[in-house]
Amino acid sequence: MANPLGVSGERMYRTGDLGRWRADGVLEYVGRADDQVKIRGFRVEPGEVAAVLLAHEAVAQAAVVAREDRPGDKRLVGYVVPVNGRDVDAAELRHFLVKRLPRHMVPSAVVVLEALPITPNGKLDQRALPAPAATAVEPGGRAPRSVQEELLCGIFAELLGLPSVGIDDDFFALGGHSLLAARLISRIRSTFGAELGIRDLFDASTVVGVAEKLKEGRPARPALVAGERPEVLPLSFAQQRLWFLDQLEGASATYNSPFAFRLHGSVDVEALRAAIGDVVGRHEALRTVYPAVDGQPRQLVLPAQDVQVPFTVVEYGSDTLDEAVRGAAFTPFDLSTDLPVRVVLFRLGEGESVLVVTLHHIASDGWSMEPLWEGVASAYRARLAGVAPEWSPLPVQYADYTLWQQGLLGGVLDQQLSYWSGVLRDAPQEVALPLDRPRSGVASRAGGLVEFGLDAGLHAELEGLARRHGVTLFMVLHAGLAALLSRLGAGTDIPIGTVVAGRSDEALDELVGFFVNTLVLRTDVSGAPTFGELLDRVRDTDLAAFTHQDLPFERLVEELNPVRSASVHPLFQVMLVLQNNNEGSLQLPGITLESETFDTAPARFDLNFAFTEAWAADGTPGGIQVELQYAADLFDHGTVEVLGRRLGSLLTAMVADPEQLVGSVEVLVGGERELVVSGWGGGGGPVPAGTVSG
Repeated sequence: MANPLGVSGERMYRTGDLGRWRADGVLEYVGRADDQVKIRGFRVEPGEVAAVLLAHEAVAQAAVVAREDRPGDKRLVGYVVPVNGRDVDAAELRHFLVKRLPRHMVPSAVVVLEALPITPNGKLDQRALPAPAATAVEPGGRAPRSVQEELLCGIFAELLGLPSVGIDDDFFALGGHSLLAARLISRIRSTFGAELGIRDLFDASTVVGVAEKLKEGRPARPALVAGERPEVLPLSFAQQRLWFLDQLEGASATYNSPFAFRLHGSVDVEALRAAIGDVVGRHEALRTVYPAVDGQPRQLVLPAQDVQVPFTVVEYGSDTLDEAVRGAAFTPFDLSTDLPVRVVLFRLGEGESVLVVTLHHIASDGWSMEPLWEGVASAYRARLAGVAPEWSPLPVQYADYTLWQQGLLGGVLDQQLSYWSGVLRDAPQEVALPLDRPRSGVASRAGGLVEFGLDAGLHAELEGLARRHGVTLFMVLHAGLAALLSRLGAGTDIPIGTVVAGRSDEALDELVGFFVNTLVLRTDVSGAPTFGELLDRVRDTDLAAFTHQDLPFERLVEELNPVRSASVHPLFQVMLVLQNNNEGSLQLPGITLESETFDTAPARFDLNFAFTEAWAADGTPGGIQVELQYAADLFDHGTVEVLGRRLGSLLTAMVADPEQLVGSVEVLVGGERELVVSGWGGGGGPVPAGTVSG
C-alpha cells in the first residue's frame, strides 16, 4: 500500500497486526486487524477456507472458525448450509478441501447446518455455532479406493490400535509419534518394497499422502534375512563401543540393565528356571560371549543345549535385603566368558520373594523387554503344565542383523556419514552445565536419581502445543530442555543426545538384542527466538536427524574423532529420552508382581532426562513422569531437584505463551527471586566512599 508517512511513490507493507506504542517507546502487539488465526504453528485466514467451501456446488453458505473445545487444542471447524434440496456429506466436503488446500488449512471437521446463527446486527454468531461431534480427525472416514490404500489403512489401524482408519485420517492426529512412525516406515518397506523417509511422513501423514509418496518409487534397502555366517562373527557397531568401554574401564557395572520384582505368591522355582532357559535358548544374543583374538573381539554364540543360565536361589532375611539386591544387580559381567544375563531369587518367607534379573546392555535394550517378559511368562505357563513352550521360529537372530548392518555400510551409511560430519562440524566438545564440582580426570560413574512429575493438565497442554505447531511431544520437550540449558549458561549451540529404536526392519520386532542407536541433536538457540520459532528449528533438526538415524554413533565418533576423555561423554553430555515404547511387563500365573526401582545406578551421562507418559482410562493425558539421573561426581542431589523444578516451570510458561522470547522466561523458582533481590541485593548497609578503580 502507499506509505502515508513517506515521500511520493513510496510503498509500505501492511501485516494485518494490531499494535500500540507503549510509554517506553516499545511497539506492543495486541492482536490482528483481520480474522487470521494460528493453527499448529501456521497462520490461517478462515475466510480463505470458507471461500473454497463455497466453491462446492452443493454449498450455499459457509463459515470457518477456530475452536478450542478442549484447553490447548485449537482446531479449525467448517460450517456449511446446503443449497435447497441438496444433500451434503461432511466427509465428502472435507475430502473436497483436502484436494484444494494445504494440510494445515483443512478443518478437522465439517458440520452441516440448516442455517448459520446470526447476531442481532447481522453478523455470524460464533458462540452459537455447535461443537462438532468430535474435535479430532475421526478414524474410519473415507474408505480405500485401491489395494494399496487398503493395505495402508490396515497398517495405520494396527499400529495405532484402532478398529479402522480412513484414507484422509492423519497418522499423528490419531496418536502417532516418532517411534510408531519408525515402525510404520518399516512396515511400508516390507509390504511395498519402497522406501519412505520420516520427513515424507510428516509432510504427508494420511493414507492418501503416503500413497502419493510411494508413487515416487524409491527402492527399499535390502531386506534383513538369515544367511550364511562367517567363521569369525564380528560385533555390531553398537556392541563394539560397549566392548571398547568395558576394556577401557575394566570391571564395571555401568552398562548393567537390572530389573527387580517383588513377588507375592508361591513361585515354582524349577519352572521359572526352565522358562528363563527357554528364552535364552530362543534368543541368541542372550547366549553370546565376546572373547578377543589378537585384540579383536568376536561374537561367540553358544549352543542352546550347552548353556546354563546363572540362576541363584538365596534364603534371605529382610534386614539387609536392599543391599543384597543392589549387589546382585550391579555385579560386573566378564564379557569374554559370562552370559549377558543372570538371575537371583531372594526367598523371604512363605509366599514372598524378590526376583532380580540383570542383563548386560550389549545383549538387550529397552525395546527388548516386551518380547523378553512375554517369552518368560509363556514359557513359565508351559513349564507349569510339564511341557516345553511352542514358539514359531524367529525369522532372524542378532548375528544376522550384524552382518546385514555391515552390508549397509557401503551405501546408506556412507551417505549418512557425510550428512552428520557436516552437521556436527565445529560443534561444542563440552556443554557448560551448572556443575557443583569441576570434573576429575576419570569419572567414577556414581549416579543419583531425582523423580518428579508433570501433571495431567500440563501434559494435555504440551500435547496441544505439539499439535498446533505440527511437531511431536518429544520435539516440545527437546525445545524446552534446550531453552532451559541455554538460560542456565550452556550457550546457544547445544548438542543433546537421544536414542532411537534402531529396529529399521520388521524382522527385528520380536527379537531380544542391542539395536538402539544414539543421535546428536545440535540445537540452535541463538538470535533471541520465541518458543514457537525454537520449535520450528527443533522440528527441522529432529526430522533431519531421524532421517539419518542408521549411521551407528560409534562410527560417527570414529569419524569426528573428538578429544577423548575418561570423564566426558563424546559429542554430548545431556541425554533426552521419551519412553513411548511398550516395555511389556512380567506376568506369572498365581503371582502378583510389583516392580522395584533402584535409587542409585551408574551414571552414563552428566544428565539423563527420561520422560514417560501416562494415560487415563478414557485416553486423555494422565501426566508425565520424569526420571532425572545425574552424575554424582558433578552434581548435588538438591541442585538436580531444583533443575527439575526449573524445567517444569519453563514448560508451563512455554505452553502459556509460545510467542514469548525464550530469553524472557523466568527460570528462578520458589523464593529465589526474593533471595536475590531482597537477601543478596537488599542489604541496605553503608557504601564506602571511592571508586572501583580506587
